[in-house]
Amino acid sequence: MAAVVTTKEIANSLAQNLHFNTFGGNPLACVVGAAVLDAIEEDHLQKNSKDVGTYMLLELAKLRDKFEIVGDVRGKGLMIGMEMVTDKDSRHPLPAEEISEIWEDCKDMGVLIGRGGLYNQTFRIKPPMCITKKDADFAVEVIHAALERHMERADAK
Repeated sequence: MAAVVTTKEIANSLAQNLHFNTFGGNPLACVVGAAVLDAIEEDHLQKNSKDVGTYMLLELAKLRDKFEIVGDVRGKGLMIGMEMVTDKDSRHPLPAEEISEIWEDCKDMGVLIGRGGLYNQTFRIKPPMCITKKDADFAVEVIHAALERHMERADAK
């Protein structure tokens, strides 16, 4: 569901041109959207996002403190980024092949995360709003194990 909020002046300027939207609403989509918003409120999912997101952010920050290649952990709620670097001093992005190995290890152990950033060097951690602290612990454990594997590969070279 979406809405556009603007000033009357801007809205009037749009009336002089043809605009269309391929995602035009229909009654069924509106009912479904309203039901989702009700479920978010009834299940306290915004609070859960804040609480578990803060918890997960703090747990991932421990990995930043432990591993030289974790340059930064940042986020709000359940939108968390973990920036991968060659070292904290230079903050150069970790090479793509190394990031891919860590990413694949996480996937193989059951945690799906995204990638972003200018050099694709930031892991995007965006779990569903219904995540539990137990789920967050599992994800952090998997990321920790993937980082450990990376360090073992790097030491073997």
